[in-house]
Amino acid sequence: MANIISDETIDYVGILAKLELSAEEKEQAKKDMESMLDYIDKLNELDTTGVEPMSHVFQVNNVFREDVVTNGDDRENILKNAPEEKNGMFNVPKTFD
Repeated sequence: MANIISDETIDYVGILAKLELSAEEKEQAKKDMESMLDYIDKLNELDTTGVEPMSHVFQVNNVFREDVVTNGDDRENILKNAPEEKNGMFNVPKTFD
């Protein structure tokens, strides 16, 4: 274990992340990154033989329904709300010439 992060690596990550870190923040970031890498090393020690890879903890299934029209053609009632109607459609003012 004992992953050591160099100052150059912290500077490079700061550039990639577009961060300006103070000296204290760089030291804290180094400690944090080292502890993350140590944890990953610890996880790599686990025996995962026979464990199926997965993308989600729970079984995920898409649920589809039939596309059924439920409200039908209610044009007359809809057009009752229109200030003006023309040829079975809403008649609205022009928005451009």
